[in-house]
This record gives sequence, C-alpha cells and structure tokens, in this order.
Amino acid sequence: MAAIYAVQEKGARGRLYPEVESPVRSPWQRDRDRVLHSAGFRTLQYKTQVFINHEGDFFRTRLTHSLEVAQIARSIARSLDLNEDLTEALALAHDMGHTPFGHAGEDALALAMQDWGGFDHNTQSLRLVTSLETRYHAFDGLNLTWETLEGLAKHNGPVKRPTPYLAEYDAKHHLDLSSYASAEAQVAAMSDDIAYHGHDLDDGLRAGLLTFEDIEDLPLVGDALRASREMERPTNREAADQAQRVRHETIRVVINALATDLTEQTRRNLEALNPQSADDIRHADHAVVAFSPEMREKNKAIRKFLYARMYRHWRVNRMARKAKIALAEIFTILSEEPGLLPDPLKDRAKAADDMERRRLVVNYIAGMTDRFAMEEHRRLTDLSVLG
Repeated sequence: MAAIYAVQEKGARGRLYPEVESPVRSPWQRDRDRVLHSAGFRTLQYKTQVFINHEGDFFRTRLTHSLEVAQIARSIARSLDLNEDLTEALALAHDMGHTPFGHAGEDALALAMQDWGGFDHNTQSLRLVTSLETRYHAFDGLNLTWETLEGLAKHNGPVKRPTPYLAEYDAKHHLDLSSYASAEAQVAAMSDDIAYHGHDLDDGLRAGLLTFEDIEDLPLVGDALRASREMERPTNREAADQAQRVRHETIRVVINALATDLTEQTRRNLEALNPQSADDIRHADHAVVAFSPEMREKNKAIRKFLYARMYRHWRVNRMARKAKIALAEIFTILSEEPGLLPDPLKDRAKAADDMERRRLVVNYIAGMTDRFAMEEHRRLTDLSVLG
C-alpha cells in the first residue's frame, strides 16, 4: 500500500481532455503504456547516449538508458512506498525529447533556434507528449495525467523561467511550476543521475576511453573497483573475460551504493518533514529525495570526472563536432528551402510564418534517429545520393 505522501488515485488531477479511466489499470499505468507505444519512445533505440549509434552495438542508447532509469526508479519507489506506476511512467518518458547525437545535437538545435523560441530536450519531451504525437482521434499528444506532465515539466525542480512552450501549455493546464514536483518525479530525476553515472563509466571503460587505473582514486568508484577485485576467484578464464567481470561488478556496486544512499537519506528527510500528503512534498522548501551530504560530494566528483575524461575526450569531441555540423546544415537547408521537406510537412512549412516554419523544421530534426539524420544529411548535400 502506498504511503500517505505518495501520489494517490483519489485526489488525482486528471487529464487535460477528460477520459473514462480503465477498470483494470491505474491512470499512471495507462500513461506508461502510452509512452511505450509512442513513436517518440521507439526512436530512442537509435539515439545517442554518449556514443553515436553506429560506433558499437553494446553501448547505451537513449532507449536502454531510459529502461535502466526506470528499473532503478521503480526499485527506489517501492522501497519508499511511493506510486511505482507514476515513477515508471516518468522515468520512461523523461528523455523522449532528446535529439539525434545526444547533447551535441541539442546544442546545435538550441543555437539554430536561439532567436526563435529556443530549444531544449526537456521542453521537447513535454511538446511531444502534449502535441506532436498523433495517435488519437480526440486529441493531439498522449493526453497524459497532470501528475505525469508535472513531473516532466519540473524534472530539474521548480521552474522560475519557463520556456515559451512550457508557459503556453501552463496557461491552459496549470502545472504549479513554482513548486517542487511529487516525490515520484524526484525519484525519477535522481535515478537518471544514478543510471548515467553508472553506465557512462561502464561504456567509457568498454570503449577504452577510460582505464581501471583512471578510476582507482575516484570517490566511491575506486572503492567499488577494489571490492570487485576482491571478489575475483582463481580461474582459467582469459584476461579479457576477467576484466569484463571486474568492470560489471564495479558498476553494479556503484549503482547499488548510490541507490541505497538515496533511499536511506530520503527516508530520513521524510521522517523530518512528516508529510501528510503529496502536496506537502511539493510545497516543501527543498527537494525531499536527495543523497546524503557525503554521497552528494562523491556524486559531484564522478560527474566532474566524466565531463573532463569522457564527455570531452577527443574522440567524443570529434563525433560531436561532426554531429553539430550535420544538424546545423540540415536545419539551414530545410528552413531556407521548405520545399525540400517531405509531405505533408512541405505544404505546412510553405504556408507558415518564419517562426512556425523553423519550429516545424526543428521538430522534424529532433524526431530523427542518429541513422536517419546521417542519411538525411547525405540526401540533402551529396549528389551521389538520391533524394
């Protein structure tokens, strides 16, 4: 049974377009299922996490990242007696607005749209589920519950300066942007950090961008590596096989330590706050779901290390630069010559004003996979490729 401070079906704020709810699924199970069946979610399988899709079949993509976030988030939510279905729906949906080529793609589109309403992946996730998905006769978007939309809008906490689209949507479906989101949304957001710190270390080691020696002195991670090596047993296995097992055990210990600390510190925070409803958590003066002070510092150290040694590695930088150039060129070509867009976007873009045309183009690009974006760039720039 969910705790008193969890989001409850009784008191839920419904959907923008009223619907009869299912007799066999909670509203948030339906939200989760709508996300899973959406086109935006499926495209995540070919969207970059750190490594562009064709660089290797075993590196994480946005889809596998989202699945790992959901697994961690649901485990934490269950331990804290929260609404697991809402937590899972948020974890699965949180990255739907990501562009091809990861943050490099987002940076390219943000630069292209800086004078035209801007671009960021969090707002694009909200735009997808409230407008761009076209699956239902009665409405555009997925018509998710208020609680799910609130969690997406406030993924990083209270919103002081909403983007134009978020402000526009909030005007018709008020999301209480000045407060914190539910505990479920906070768990999903923190699980995002746990997942990508764990799997980015794993992928960095697998790719050879990082070595075991690089992480030996890294807080938490170095201890996990030593614990993993202590688990080794005398064996006839090849060295590469042993190294793979050490890597996996290290990442497992890191993720478990982060998730356990988050759960225990959050439980202490809940005891101190003594919330009597989900709204008590929303209106607290701080995030309730949090690491302990000691683990927060270790987590910061991991993030700083990954930025310096992995996300800015010369190999990653080269691919990021090529990705930015490709998306910038696609955007410029299609914005200046909307007749090159596929049907039916072509006719809509020709009839649109400058702002709307650029938004149509950026929505088109943001929905591409890595593979499709590379092919589209060739179709638009390479004479040897048929249009």
